[in-house]
Amino acid sequence: MPIKSIIIQQFKKPTGMLGYFAGKIMANRRSNITRNQWTVDLLEIEQHHQVLEIGCGPGVGLKAASKLITSGNLTGIDHSATMLNQAQMRMSSEIKAGLCQLHLGNIKNLSEFPDKYDRIYSANVVQFFPDRQLAFQNIYEALAPGGMVASTYQPRTNNPTRADAYNMGEEIKLVMKSCKFTNITLHELSLEPVPAICVTGNKQEEL
Repeated sequence: MPIKSIIIQQFKKPTGMLGYFAGKIMANRRSNITRNQWTVDLLEIEQHHQVLEIGCGPGVGLKAASKLITSGNLTGIDHSATMLNQAQMRMSSEIKAGLCQLHLGNIKNLSEFPDKYDRIYSANVVQFFPDRQLAFQNIYEALAPGGMVASTYQPRTNNPTRADAYNMGEEIKLVMKSCKFTNITLHELSLEPVPAICVTGNKQEEL
């Protein structure tokens, strides 16, 4: 396998020593930190909320969300044990305080969690969902009534364009609409070399 393909694969599912370094890059790249913080900010998290991050990686987004939670709880899920190890170190104080739990798994495992979440989010994970329709159906089921989802994407392909970001955003909007989300909104964050987009939506309140 070409070295470039090996590196790209590590950002999809980091493993071993290369995965360790991929996680360090994710945790320290300025655009990643900014993108995660922006995603968390869009969620309007309240201190009592139950919050889930899908594909939590090294825990950058969880750390940002933890500053907003006092009586609620954070859950991170990732399919890479390498990433969970880094997230566990980053979130050690929150884990010890009982404010955060980490699980090895993926979007298919949401049905195994008994809790309903007020907020569910991901940052640069949606492009890896093998079935986006099924993924957002699972997210909808895991949300509490009135809960919010945020899905952020910034293209990392060769010669990415703003259109690449928006094409993904429009696809996410259509999928979310078919899954009965409401208040679906596309947001843009100016970054280099191309902007990030985030699509947010809500689960309907119970009547």
